Amino acid sequence: MHPMDALGDPVRRRLVELLADGQRPAGDLAAAVGAEFGISQPATSRHLRVLRESGLVEAQARGPVRLYTVRPEPLDDIAGWVDDVRRFWASRLDALETEIARGRRQDVDRPEPRTDGGHR
Repeated sequence: MHPMDALGDPVRRRLVELLADGQRPAGDLAAAVGAEFGISQPATSRHLRVLRESGLVEAQARGPVRLYTVRPEPLDDIAGWVDDVRRFWASRLDALETEIARGRRQDVDRPEPRTDGGHR
């Protein structure tokens, strides 16, 4: 699954947010999203598996504990895509802003239409 597809789910987005501060044990993650979203530990494990398979997180086993961390590379790729889209639209929105400003200037330069039927 593509990382952006994996982040389409609010539980998975929240898991990535929780990992933004650093490595966390699976049990802590399950407790946090379980309380917030009302999902079970096995459901959280499935979400973590999707995040692992998409490359967004990695896990290390330390004895009975599995520690999760965010992998920055997929997030950098997503940020690059967002920047490209933003640049594409920014130039078009700048052009639209220029045209709107031109239209306003032309309206100011035009004389007001007479409402008295042309008689003084």
